[in-house]
Amino acid sequence: MSKPALGVGTAYFPDTDVLPNGVGSGAAEPIAARLRGMPRRRRPAMAALAVALVGAGVITSMALYQRADHHVSVVMVTAHVAPGAVITARDVSTTSVTVAVGIHTIPAAQLRQVIGGTAGAALMPGTLLAPSDLAASQPPGPGQQLVPVAVKPSAMPASGLFPGDHVLLVATPGDQGQPGSAAGTAGLPAPVPAVVAAVNATPDADGLDVVDLLVKAAAGPTVAEQASTGQFALIVTKRGA
Repeated sequence: MSKPALGVGTAYFPDTDVLPNGVGSGAAEPIAARLRGMPRRRRPAMAALAVALVGAGVITSMALYQRADHHVSVVMVTAHVAPGAVITARDVSTTSVTVAVGIHTIPAAQLRQVIGGTAGAALMPGTLLAPSDLAASQPPGPGQQLVPVAVKPSAMPASGLFPGDHVLLVATPGDQGQPGSAAGTAGLPAPVPAVVAAVNATPDADGLDVVDLLVKAAAGPTVAEQASTGQFALIVTKRGA
């Protein structure tokens, strides 16, 4: 039995693998759906490295912050200074330290302003100078007078005189053995206690050193008269405060 001949112009359309709604005739899923379903690969080593880098960055930032903001140059006390004494160049210097929050200091740039000021409290070597350590005003204080006296270098102690030293100003005999006084003036009735406020160890035009003495106001004029005669001696009774 012969097969019927194919008609000319007849077309065959095979079944489509993918339907118009995007679902194939087979059970295969779309590519995008398959990609979404793939599990992610985790890398513990990379995560640990990231954490380590973050930690190192924090530590480095803290170190730089401390160096930049807290490592400062300040004024430091280098010698003992008694309360009420004038601060000299030998009493203070500068140093660079790390200052904790809440610690009050004086910047090193203000060193020259500190020199010549008055200690409002006892200053100890090796401590940082604070604004509260300085007196609001220079001597003399209430009930005091400051008397400068010229002293021969040979009459100065070999160890020197320093601000804060306690001394006695004693009248000494004149050339003829009379009580220490100039003609027509009375000598000191008794030694006068005083505190050294400042010392200029550079001799003046007459070759004398100048010592500023703080004495009670009532004794100021008498001490000045005695000092003008040059007939006196300074006896150290106590060093410092």
